[in-house]
Amino acid sequence: MQDNLLLEFLGRSTELFQEDYAKIEDAINEIISNSSFLVLGGSGTIGSEVVKILFQKNPKKLHIVSLDENGTAELVRDIRSSLGYITGDFRTFVFDVYSDIFEAFLRSEGPYDYVLNFSAVKHIRSEKDPYSLMRMVDVNVLSTLYTLKLCEKYSTHYFSVSSTKAVSLSSLMGATKRLMEYYMIEYANKIHTCAVRFPNIAFSNGSLLGSYTHRLEEQLPIVAPVNQRYFMTPSEAAKMCLLTIFTASSGEIYFPKLKDEDTTSFSQIAERFLKYHGYTPYVCESEEQARKLSKILPKEGKWACYFFKSDTTGEDEKDLFFYEDEDIDTDRFKDIGIVKYTPLDEKTKDNLLRFVEEIERLKKLTWTKQEIIELFKRTILKLNHKDTGIYLEQKM
Repeated sequence: MQDNLLLEFLGRSTELFQEDYAKIEDAINEIISNSSFLVLGGSGTIGSEVVKILFQKNPKKLHIVSLDENGTAELVRDIRSSLGYITGDFRTFVFDVYSDIFEAFLRSEGPYDYVLNFSAVKHIRSEKDPYSLMRMVDVNVLSTLYTLKLCEKYSTHYFSVSSTKAVSLSSLMGATKRLMEYYMIEYANKIHTCAVRFPNIAFSNGSLLGSYTHRLEEQLPIVAPVNQRYFMTPSEAAKMCLLTIFTASSGEIYFPKLKDEDTTSFSQIAERFLKYHGYTPYVCESEEQARKLSKILPKEGKWACYFFKSDTTGEDEKDLFFYEDEDIDTDRFKDIGIVKYTPLDEKTKDNLLRFVEEIERLKKLTWTKQEIIELFKRTILKLNHKDTGIYLEQKM
């Protein structure tokens, strides 16, 4: 989807980070062309956008590792069809990063100047059961720690993606991202580490907005919460990643400087999306009504919609980008704020060590969701998780 169209859906006319990126684009291009990169989770929405930018700058080495076999194939087809070829070493690999295969891979293919980690279990719906939740811990926390340890040997720079949910801590997904940040900060004196906290990325793979095109094709209702949120486009997210990777000091976390007036709601985006496609939104009173009218209304130039205030477990009341007690720098960039590096205290370090020990102990037994939650609470004292008993899988 074109960037200007995405911005139109978000109710904005100007792309973020243009001024900040333009100032250092030449320097970034020079670094890329003389460096080697390993991109983990590179077939996802943000990862693939970053890969395409890196590819165009002809790096010495650009390797992508992803478990998404189909997504990786589509990424290569897209690159070959639109950008062609480079003189550098461009290859993709399909295997689990959190495995012995990854270390063997690094021994053979490394070292790399930059390791960029976009791998994540990002859906709050994965919190609903103890098994999916443990998988989230594996990918978002233990895999990060594992790759950080290996990068002491095989890389000099490590970048990872976090979320506003790491600040609000109303979701367990946010808790895993906060732990990821902690481990990144802990390693900041061993290798160069940095991260970025993102809000919602509009029309990303697997997102609610990303389902709208499919819903149009299948004549399914458009559903959306009315809650106000911050949104960024994939292109904006990629530029912010590059600004972070190539300008951050070790241990820093970047975030977009957005104001209350920059928010919009899923429902407003849904209305703009439908109007662009020639339909008038018809707001239904229930899911059942929306399902009944979904095949009828398109003939009248209307589309069945069901809008609601979100009440599912893990939803934030408001997107937050930093903690009140964090050391913040808002002067370095026009559109980016920075959480400056602060070493972890000894208590937090001890909690992180015990977290890994306890998770490994639980994985040898039969564990419950509540046991993992209690472990989160002992490790992250600010956890604000509340289980409403309602989950995304109970929604359309």
